[in-house]
Amino acid sequence: MTHSIENISRRRFVQAGAGLTLGFVIPGAVQAAMSAAESGPGKTLGSAAAGSFEPNAFLKIGTDNTVTVISKHLEMGQGTYTGLATLVAEELDAAWGSVKVEGAIADATRYNNLLWGPAQGNGGSTAMANSFEQMRKAGAAARAMLVSAAAKQWKVPASEITVSEGVVRHNSGKKATFGELAEAAAQEKAPETVVLKKPEQFKLIGKKAPRRDSFAKTNGTATFTQDFKLPGMLVAMVAHPPQFGATVKSFDATATKAIPGVVDVVQIPQGVAVLAKDTWTAKKGRDALKVQWNDSKAFKLGSDEIMAQYKAMAEKPGIVAKQTGSVDTAFKGAAKVLSRSYDFPYLAHAPMEPLNCLVNLQGDHCEVWNGEQLHTGDHFALSKVLGLPMEKIRINTLYAGGSFGRRANKDSDYVVEAAMIAKAHGGKAPVKLVWTREDDMRAGYYRPMFHHKLEAALDSAGQVTGWRHRLVGQSIATGSAFEGMMVKDGVDALSVEGAANLPYAIPNFQCDLHTPNNIGVPVLWWRSVGSSHTAFSTETFIDEVALAAGKDPVAFRTALLQSHPRHLGVLKLAAEKAGWNKPLKAGKAGERRGRGVAVHESFNSYVAQVAEVTVQKDGSYKVDRVVCAVDCGVAINPDVIAAQIEGGVGFALSAMMNSAITLKQGQVQEGNFDTYAQLRIFDMPKVETHIVPSAAPPTGIGEPGVPPLAPAVANALAAATGKRLTAMPVDTALLKA
Repeated sequence: MTHSIENISRRRFVQAGAGLTLGFVIPGAVQAAMSAAESGPGKTLGSAAAGSFEPNAFLKIGTDNTVTVISKHLEMGQGTYTGLATLVAEELDAAWGSVKVEGAIADATRYNNLLWGPAQGNGGSTAMANSFEQMRKAGAAARAMLVSAAAKQWKVPASEITVSEGVVRHNSGKKATFGELAEAAAQEKAPETVVLKKPEQFKLIGKKAPRRDSFAKTNGTATFTQDFKLPGMLVAMVAHPPQFGATVKSFDATATKAIPGVVDVVQIPQGVAVLAKDTWTAKKGRDALKVQWNDSKAFKLGSDEIMAQYKAMAEKPGIVAKQTGSVDTAFKGAAKVLSRSYDFPYLAHAPMEPLNCLVNLQGDHCEVWNGEQLHTGDHFALSKVLGLPMEKIRINTLYAGGSFGRRANKDSDYVVEAAMIAKAHGGKAPVKLVWTREDDMRAGYYRPMFHHKLEAALDSAGQVTGWRHRLVGQSIATGSAFEGMMVKDGVDALSVEGAANLPYAIPNFQCDLHTPNNIGVPVLWWRSVGSSHTAFSTETFIDEVALAAGKDPVAFRTALLQSHPRHLGVLKLAAEKAGWNKPLKAGKAGERRGRGVAVHESFNSYVAQVAEVTVQKDGSYKVDRVVCAVDCGVAINPDVIAAQIEGGVGFALSAMMNSAITLKQGQVQEGNFDTYAQLRIFDMPKVETHIVPSAAPPTGIGEPGVPPLAPAVANALAAATGKRLTAMPVDTALLKA
């Protein structure tokens, strides 16, 4: 198939029907100004090195045969660098060992997310989905130029030349490496169209290949923001208010300034910042501050009070998100009605590398180093805060030690905070903002607290005739640049995803939503966003409905998913590989064992999971095994897919077993991993991942492994104990024999 690559490095791509504008204005002069800027690690624009070959914005080949792929997406542990490099190297026919990856600077004119319109960033598991053809075209174009250069040098037809493992060959015996042809290829005109490989020709796509970031991350050479330093750099820490919405009334920095190494103390809207020559001194200085807070506008409710408000709201109809048929009629004529309510707490993102950002403000220009996830949003916010045009601000992307949504902040909170500190200090020195674990746990953003109320109507034959799902929780998008595209008629799509699009064939269906507007807790997308709670309520409730109808949970789901073949495909595969129809091996004396299933679609990927558990008499339990089936379209790297599914299982199980952010009088009670416990290695189950072969375009994998885990485990616990769980994290006292 022939693909146009006209202006591949400059053009703004928008996928037909999927282009989204995030409300950011990208000046036309941004690219030119950025090209002239100086930079450190991650530099991707500017003059090419002598003899190097840079055919487009995504690729450069050095005379030493090194193939450098420029990643427009952040690598935060999910394998993006490996996936994007695979796409380029496949069409380029590069030697995998010669490929390395660098993060792109913030430049939406070159590096926009094709599913978002003119905006650059990671989110919604879109990295591979929006880059699949774009990166392959970049590799194919470079390959064509190398072949053309060789054909001219050897005076042979280009059609007689082959490329493999970074070597260009002719059947006469002539050959040259990419590095040897780099300078000549740089003089070739980029082709207007390229022919991409057919799937049966793939050598890298669909195969296991070592991750491009593993070696650097294991030998300590990978550069995260916390590793990066500039001469004369100061470290800043901020004293944040103990309640959301509180502000600084006054502060006394006398004791702080007396500490050797403390350089400055400045007030910013978020609190009081201490700047010092190193991190530990900055922390000591902050600890010595005496701050009086004005809490007149602070949020002061506790978690219990918030949930009580939510439950009261759930007693009344909300704004309808989706409705088919007549649920009222279905419930009036039902032979049996089931109902169940579910409670979900606030959750922290808790990435292993707490938030940090380095800002070097010098006169009329600024350079930033960051584990940059939402490039364009942060670029726009920095411009506004610093009063500089975007073309005068350069953002360099470094590795991030996790994110789970936290670094894609809709308000650019910590990036703005770093810029404000640098500005308040007068641009006298580069400033690295460092948050501690406690800072992010108590002054961060959270997965919203939610309350769900579900009802199902069954007829005398055990068929589901009606389904009503009511949700109560804060909107993530409202008030942000994303509101225009995510909130429609009062319904935030992020609140009801996974609920309003329930795949089961139920003739009378209603999903409605209450969005309280008086809750001052900052909320943000958390790995798998709305599906992180909707999958639990829908998949545990459908399981309960199946048993009430006297049906096997897998058979019941199968009957209701006939019009959803991809849901059905992963469900059948997971059940088969788990041995669903075979008896589960009995436990030791006093142990109860159970098996549960869940299936869910998120980010256009389909995942089914079967969990096996063992429950002790005291209610403690162990998840022994999780069998996963995933359909995420073309499997670019099966090993990365399996790793992300395993990581999703651990992440979700950690939240299910241990995690909750709780408030008392508006103050977050948790501060570190002693009170916000994470999964321990001995609690990690055996995970088996099975990938559905597919020719469909690739979809997300960083998040879809999360939603089905908790409901599959909860259904297994119900099978073992007969007790249904309705609140997270699990109260093991409910499971006592």
